[in-house]
Amino acid sequence: MVGFYRIADKIIRVESLFEDVHEYCREYAVEQQEPDLKIVIRQEDLAYERKKSEVEAAISPRAFQGGSDGTLELLAVYRKIAESFPIICDTFLFHGSSIAVDRDAYLFTAKSGTGKSTHAALWRKYLGERAVMVNDDKPLIRVSDEGTFIYGTPWCGKHRLGNNIRVNLRALCILERGEKNEIRCIDRREALPMLLQQSYRPADIKALEKTVRLLSKMSEDVLFFRLRCNMDSEAAEVSYGYMSKMIREKLR
Repeated sequence: MVGFYRIADKIIRVESLFEDVHEYCREYAVEQQEPDLKIVIRQEDLAYERKKSEVEAAISPRAFQGGSDGTLELLAVYRKIAESFPIICDTFLFHGSSIAVDRDAYLFTAKSGTGKSTHAALWRKYLGERAVMVNDDKPLIRVSDEGTFIYGTPWCGKHRLGNNIRVNLRALCILERGEKNEIRCIDRREALPMLLQQSYRPADIKALEKTVRLLSKMSEDVLFFRLRCNMDSEAAEVSYGYMSKMIREKLR
């Protein structure tokens, strides 16, 4: 089975063993055309994903455990995109929840279970129609001379919250649980450990080195923050108020 998809402004040809991936990516489907990336899934790709999932499940109870061959193929397709994109288009995959407000994108990241999606939901409740989900799990980030952009992808979390859009990424916020809501700016050095942890790290050394360089360059455009927060509605008011103010000051 073959399908063509526009993801992060690149045309991807996917040749799959099962139908699942084409249904999953249907909102990104385009007519057949010359692709920027060709992906062919084979049985050995599924075996790799199955073994990797079993290892991750043994380490973390939250990790993906098992699944159909169609589900494993979804993982294999996303992995091949993430392995290729740093080299072919200065783009890397990042684990976080991104929301756009008034054409500016904010990206929340944290250790698993901290509440990235919950905090994004507080923003949607607080800001109403002004807030649009970009991606709730695995957005793509492109770093270019024109700026840093974040893209929706089909891989947008278990609740499938996301849109096929591109937005200027203005802020990246590292979340931590706390009793009170407190936010502050941080520099690249403080942010870097979490950035490296949450970015997809390609197996190919050249792609990995390129990803690290893209993370460094991203700091020229994107402001970094650390937020200690609870899950009250005030958390969205505090975080949006501070970050949007700092963005306006940077863009003056």
